[in-house]
Amino acid sequence: MASKNQNKAPPSPQSKYSVDEVSVDKRRRIGNPKMAPNTGTRAQTRQAFSVVNGGQDLPPTSGLQSNYGSDCGVVEFSKEDVEALLNEKLRIKNKFNYKEKSEQMGDYIKRLKQCIKWFQQLEVNNLAELENTKKLFELVEKKNNDIELQMKAKEDELNSVIMELRKNLEALQEKLVKEEADKLETLDSLGREKEARLGAERLQASLSEDLKQLQQDIANTNQKIQSLEKTYKGLQDYNTNLQDYNTRLHSDVDATNEALKLVEKEKALMVEIISTLRGHNTSLQHQFSSLEKSQVDAVKQKEALGSEVLRLRIDLQQVREDRDRQLLLVQDLSSDVKKYKESTGKTLVELDSMSSKTVELETKCSAQSEEIGRLKEDLSSAREKLQFFDRSALETRSEFEEQKALILDLKNRLADAEVKILEGEGLRKKLHNTILELKGNIRVFCRVRPPMSDEGAITDSNIVSFPTSTEILGRAIDLSQNGQKHSFTFDKVFMPDDSQENVFVEISQLVQSALDGYKVCIFAYGQTGSGKTYTMMGKPAPPDQKGLIPRSLEQVFKTKQILEAQGWKYEMQVSMLEIYNETLRDLLAPNITSFEASRADNSGKQQHAIHHDTDGNTYVSDLTIMDVRSSKGVSSLLECATHSRSVGKTQMNEQSSRSHFVFTLRITGVNESTDQQVKGVLNLIDLAGNERPSKSGSTGDRLKETQAINKSLSALSDVIFALAKKEEHVPFRNSKLTYLLQPCLGRDSKTLMFVNISPESTSVLESLCSLRFAARVNACEIGVPRRQTNLRSTDSRLSIGGS
Repeated sequence: MASKNQNKAPPSPQSKYSVDEVSVDKRRRIGNPKMAPNTGTRAQTRQAFSVVNGGQDLPPTSGLQSNYGSDCGVVEFSKEDVEALLNEKLRIKNKFNYKEKSEQMGDYIKRLKQCIKWFQQLEVNNLAELENTKKLFELVEKKNNDIELQMKAKEDELNSVIMELRKNLEALQEKLVKEEADKLETLDSLGREKEARLGAERLQASLSEDLKQLQQDIANTNQKIQSLEKTYKGLQDYNTNLQDYNTRLHSDVDATNEALKLVEKEKALMVEIISTLRGHNTSLQHQFSSLEKSQVDAVKQKEALGSEVLRLRIDLQQVREDRDRQLLLVQDLSSDVKKYKESTGKTLVELDSMSSKTVELETKCSAQSEEIGRLKEDLSSAREKLQFFDRSALETRSEFEEQKALILDLKNRLADAEVKILEGEGLRKKLHNTILELKGNIRVFCRVRPPMSDEGAITDSNIVSFPTSTEILGRAIDLSQNGQKHSFTFDKVFMPDDSQENVFVEISQLVQSALDGYKVCIFAYGQTGSGKTYTMMGKPAPPDQKGLIPRSLEQVFKTKQILEAQGWKYEMQVSMLEIYNETLRDLLAPNITSFEASRADNSGKQQHAIHHDTDGNTYVSDLTIMDVRSSKGVSSLLECATHSRSVGKTQMNEQSSRSHFVFTLRITGVNESTDQQVKGVLNLIDLAGNERPSKSGSTGDRLKETQAINKSLSALSDVIFALAKKEEHVPFRNSKLTYLLQPCLGRDSKTLMFVNISPESTSVLESLCSLRFAARVNACEIGVPRRQTNLRSTDSRLSIGGS
């Protein structure tokens, strides 16, 4: 079913016949798009919407114009007006004049509200005119069908009249023959025969006139039939235009796919550049660390050489002092020798000893002189080395600064590349979601349960694998069975180590759509023990273990508080039920336990029936519906319903869900300033797991439960097969589950399925069946989602939305 919010189709051709119920003005606007008034207003409207929507121009409305500015007294805005309003800045001479500032801000806010109100009312008026146009087209088509039926009935009636006239003519001819025979037999009856013949001639003349009149009516009928055939040809041309329009939409989708592939290629290129930059950064860091070490060694060596030079200078000074002392001593000794030779004439022995001492002192002085020369050479070489190390330190410092600047530049480029990758990934997700909404497909997420502590012996890491290719990273999964690999691709695949928070982030925007007025359905599918209930409900403690249902409620109420500051008021209602053995159970019924519910269902005292209306809303009779105002209130109701739900122990799961759990949150929002009203529905469903009785060991009541669960899931599989093949008949009524999910699977709802699989080697067959079923679900097209929004009526009471 086409949505009211999608692109408008080409205008239908002008009809030659008037419709009494439609005004002449509307027929003129619908029938002849070339004569539609306010063409300048239409261009301004598209330009204004282009500014508000970030420069994206909307398609033409095919002659359906809004006279809102003239009918309701609202000021119209052009593109220039909107741009001037958005780019307007406050002109305040004194920045401390808060009164003038507040007056200008009030006037600016007032004009913004007028512009927003004009946009909203113009959108509502366009939607209303589109709806009137559709109704007018349906009315004209119905009139044409009625005229065709009347023409056929009139033609049949005329044929029957002609047959009767022919019979009468034949009877009159026979009567004339009899009269002529009677005339020959008797002359007395001649007068009567003449009179009868004249009467017959007059009757024949009247019959001829009637026949001519009938022929003229038949000619007129043929002309009308020709005109109807021309109208039918015009409708065929209109259908052809619609098909061309659909073809253009598909071409737009293909262009979007190509853009998405280009973004993914750019992402792969950026990933390669980032890896190269990271390797270069690592090598530069290694070089930098080695240069730092060499600089430290040079500084240490410089300090050591400086200390050695200082020590050598001290030694040199000491040697010089020793030499001076020795020279003085030699001089003293020489003078003493002379003095002794002259005065006392000491013995030759003393003279020889003194001579030997003198020789020793001279040799010692020469040795010290040599050592001084060597020390001078060492000092000069040490100074040269010091200068060399100073130059090396300067070169090292300059190179270090260059490497540091290069590393900083690489880090900045790496940060920019990562930002571009994040933006590209966000754009890819946005384009992917847009393509899925245009196709109307059911989105499918796959989640692999992490292995339990007692499953180490039966868990094989080679059974489930995740491809690392850039194009399908995070969206593909491979399953190995008996050495054969089976590959599947979904909208998102979660690994065993992904947290509950990571899972919820991927569906948070889908939950937000319920507040925007859409019907949203999220359900978990998989075998027993694959983690469906953990995904949907989680654990109450610690907080990071909470599932999708509690997190969705927290987000809805947080967003509600933000929107209430913008003039929105919301009313929310909650209902919870389970489908146990093809029987509906109210989990919020007061003072009733699971055993009492089972006994009441078996006795037939409280039977719930499912009803669908023409708008796609679902009602369950005698179902408890609770008004809620906070997430804590819903959490307490959810805990109560969890205790009332049917669970049991099998060989495959200690606490196996034995029923399908359906949580429904109905949202009605009203904006007091714009009188806009939205109605959204959030359905969160935890399906019971399919299982083999031989593997689960079910007997007695558990066996009956298993048979009922497998039967309902088989009915769901039949519905998916029929939708995938686009069959005319879809067997929704074969099961309570499929009949309850009919609005989510067959109408304008945003639907997402979680397929949960187990990593156990003994569950490979069940996991393969679940993945194949999920792939078929992902290929189903259920229509483009439609937002439920309208102007608030005088009676604003809460109505129950789709179930």
